[in-house]
Amino acid sequence: MVFVKETVNKKKSKIGDIVIKKYGDKTVVSKYPDMSNIIASGAQREKRNRFAEAVCYAKTINSSKILRNDFLKRVGEVKSVYQSALKEFLQREL
Repeated sequence: MVFVKETVNKKKSKIGDIVIKKYGDKTVVSKYPDMSNIIASGAQREKRNRFAEAVCYAKTINSSKILRNDFLKRVGEVKSVYQSALKEFLQREL
């Protein structure tokens, strides 16, 4: 038997190859998806690489006090510096 500690904001948990998801007041238990046979298209790979770059950019800004303060001066008060930096990077023209 496995006990999972529930948190208020957690919508998904993983135990081994089992995924527990919450949809509103309902809980769904399912098998972890097997993505080993999926072949990503060129466009998907490009989007994933761009998102990985955005994550790196946002983590860098969020982890440095100097960059974080500069970012906040530039964009103003935000709820999450990380999410705002991620959004800013992804909205840039290529």
